[in-house]
Amino acid sequence: AAGVDGLIDFRVGPGLDGLDALIADGKEGKFDLAFIDADKVNYVGYYERCLKLLRPGGIIAVDNVLWDGTVINDPSTHDDSTKAIVAISELIRNDKRVTATMVPIADGRSEEH
Repeated sequence: AAGVDGLIDFRVGPGLDGLDALIADGKEGKFDLAFIDADKVNYVGYYERCLKLLRPGGIIAVDNVLWDGTVINDPSTHDDSTKAIVAISELIRNDKRVTATMVPIADGRSEEH
């Protein structure tokens, strides 16, 4: 056995509620990795909560930051999901709490640590 029994706590429900529950349960600073790939309009909320849950030196990976290239199109053509991806990218770029890296694979992945 790999010794990882009991390390996965499978939860079903709205993501923000689940993250809030983890914070309320005293799990701040207990996680090494967070992967954000959910409803785009809540990416900023996921990001802020994940920052609370990560230990120092932890990593947040944010999926779809290239969004099939639509993030560079005329902003007047952006739907709500595209606007949310642009917003999270701008937040991360200006966030002094993290070091940001964008990995241009597939649809783009942003990694913060």
